[in-house]
Parts: sequence; structure tokens; C-alpha cells
Amino acid sequence: MSSEVKTISGTGIPLRGNDIDTDRIIPARFLRCVTFDGLGENVFTDDRASSNGQHPFDQPQYQNANLLVVNGNFGCGSSREHAPQAIARWGIQAILGESFAEIFFGNCVALGIPCVTASPDIVTQIQTTLEQNPDTPLHLDLENLELQVGETKYPVQMNEGAKQSFISGKWDSCAQLVNNTQDIQTTAAKLPYLAWS
Repeated sequence: MSSEVKTISGTGIPLRGNDIDTDRIIPARFLRCVTFDGLGENVFTDDRASSNGQHPFDQPQYQNANLLVVNGNFGCGSSREHAPQAIARWGIQAILGESFAEIFFGNCVALGIPCVTASPDIVTQIQTTLEQNPDTPLHLDLENLELQVGETKYPVQMNEGAKQSFISGKWDSCAQLVNNTQDIQTTAAKLPYLAWS
């Protein structure tokens, strides 16, 4: 069974902008890798290069952050799993945003990265707080769907199915298959259309 994910604590990194697509998260030239190793250091590489050190992922005050705060339609574009892999390998353990592209959200769930949403006003307020005070402690509580930012608590949302998969430790579907191999074989043996003659 996967490990339960009920709370995540740490600090945050604000990344402003709507419609940040997967090609910006990890450009296509990095998709030729055989493993996902090394993707973290190349996350947002083109955006970072054009920002001359001003991109949040380059700024020293955010180097130990583990919660990413984004705006609307984050992770749109292609369905590449490399995008959440790169974010996770940089050190991000959870993402708060206004909204997420559906496939990106699903890929994050499969990697154990909770993506929760909040209203644009709340997200903007949290981003501003993190820009002004990068060391502000964050505590994400998935069971109660609440994000505490310093002393302030904000409501967040996540669909019930994804929420339950995290707090029950069943978010890793591959692990579920491996851990239940005997049950799968037993069921398959009873299905007439899987019988070979």
C-alpha cells in the first residue's frame, strides 16, 4: 500500500501566471530521458533562463520550499508525466492553485502530489504573503481541506475521490495492483472470457 498523505507542512513558492503549460514546466527536449532522474534541475528551465535569475525557482529564499502556489489552468497542454515528475524531483510535495488541467491533476495524484484549489482571491493573497515573507510556514490538512498560512487558515477544495485516495494511502494504482496480485489472479481465473483453450 502507498503511504497515507494527510498533512504536508513546509514553506511555499509563489508562481504567478495562468495557463502555464507542461512544455513550460519541462520542455520537450527533456522527454528523451530513459529515467526521470535529473528532471528536477531542469524544471521551468526556459522560463528561468529568460528571467535572468528572477524566476521563483531560482531565487534563494524559495530553494527549500515544498508547496507550490499557482494560478489558473496550471499544467495544461500535453499529457506528459514528466511535468509533475520534474516538479516533484525539484522538491515540491503539494500544489495549491485556482484550477488544474485534468490530465496534469491525474498525473500528480499518481505520483502522490496533492493538488488542491482555492478561489483566485485566496490564491493571490497567499502568493503575496509568500513574496513578502518567504519563510511563512504552511500546513496543508487534506482531511479537513484547510491550508494554514502563518496564523491564517484558508479553505481549499479537492474532489472526494482524490482526497480519499491520499488519506487512505491508495493513491498509487501501480502499488495497488502489485499488492493485490493474488486477488487479481483469483478473479481472472473465474472470468470465462480469459480462459484459454
